Amino acid sequence: MTVDDLWQAVKNGRNARLDWLAESAPIDAIAANLTAMANTQGGTLVIGIVGPTATLIGVRDVENVLDRLIQASLSIDPPLIIPMPRALRLNDRPVVVAQIPPGMPHVYSLDGRYLIRSGTDNSPLKPRELRRLMIERGEVSFETDIARGASLDDLDWERVRAYVAGLGGIPDSGAETLLLRRGCLTEQDGRLRPTNAGILLFGKDPQSFLRGAEITAARFAGETMGDTFTKQDITGNLPEQLRRAETFLIDNLRRGVHIGKSMARAESLEYPLEAARELVVNAVAHRDYSITGDGIRLFIFRDRMEVISPGGLPGPVTIDNIKEERFSRNPIIVQILSDLGYIERLGYGVDRVYDLMRERQLRAPQFEETSGGFRAVLFNQTEPQAAGKPGSETATPYFGEYRGIPVNPRQEAAIAFLNSGNSRITNSDLQSLCPDVHPETIRRDLADLVTKNILKKLGEKRGSYYVFKTD
Repeated sequence: MTVDDLWQAVKNGRNARLDWLAESAPIDAIAANLTAMANTQGGTLVIGIVGPTATLIGVRDVENVLDRLIQASLSIDPPLIIPMPRALRLNDRPVVVAQIPPGMPHVYSLDGRYLIRSGTDNSPLKPRELRRLMIERGEVSFETDIARGASLDDLDWERVRAYVAGLGGIPDSGAETLLLRRGCLTEQDGRLRPTNAGILLFGKDPQSFLRGAEITAARFAGETMGDTFTKQDITGNLPEQLRRAETFLIDNLRRGVHIGKSMARAESLEYPLEAARELVVNAVAHRDYSITGDGIRLFIFRDRMEVISPGGLPGPVTIDNIKEERFSRNPIIVQILSDLGYIERLGYGVDRVYDLMRERQLRAPQFEETSGGFRAVLFNQTEPQAAGKPGSETATPYFGEYRGIPVNPRQEAAIAFLNSGNSRITNSDLQSLCPDVHPETIRRDLADLVTKNILKKLGEKRGSYYVFKTD
């Protein structure tokens, strides 16, 4: 922040991330501001300004103010380690500025009080909010808490044994010991009990213990949520959810024909599947499972795909450092999903998503924190600078509807087939266009086009075929 930026911010008034105090302010008052900002989204504290109208008084003894800011930081529990405060001149008057970066690694207290910024006030955290903040910053682990009401019978031991067998070198009798070591089981009163992580990863019915631990997937025809859509509620344990979410992506991402440098034609999805899958895996691995009643949302629109997960970014991770910083609020889940091949533990894939989108010359992904969670967005538009570039790929446009009627990617392929000079299409023709799709799904897609009055079915049984409905 430059001096001009700071002065403009001061003229705009106090807010959650900016406050000021007089040179004579007690150390406790300074520490309260620092604590609250560190527990929220960081901020800037200026010493040398007073009053609601931001009267610039300045400071007389800069060294003393710097000393008192350090004392205030060290009086916080744990001691607040921030960049060294700076002496600046605003309108030719000396002030001292302390900056608290966002994404501080701990939860901080002052004389036993946990404070956050609420508008321009420093407010005490309520117990529920405090626990959530501690989980977000890794001070307390929701994963290792005992799943309330759950017993060993609520785990799918066949899946557990398959997991153990996949690791190799561990006897079948060591399954409980391994889960105990991994944090999926814990001991209470001499008995083994599943933890929240254990239920999420290996539970027969995790949603009966953890409401909201699911994915709501939907494909909309337009660029906003509308009344016509394809929707699926994806439940089960986390590995099951990831498998079913990938199937949903394959079934609902549109396909287009790309022409590359070699002029070879190749069919591809509107987004790189690996990038789309990576966003879902990240959401499942890193969401805040202590937030009940709200799950992960996977929404596909005409122009973009969104993955929204409950809970903000964990620990020191911020939007600015999301490609480089590594921190997980759910290390047990990350470990197990890594063992199962879903996650590369050396990195969580965000930088890979950028690379994959760039390779396809698509817009860079967008990440943002919302009031209650985190949103990751992929766009299916080409980067402006790539348009018309020699050697760049071109693709057929994706619409998701036909004459105002929503259609899925396979139905779109069938319509394109008929519009390409073919007078009829059969189940086998569409199966050839979509080889990875189950034949029953192909049959339902064509039947649905008949229901929507787009196609008409002629012939019977194996001799049946479909043509455009002429009216």
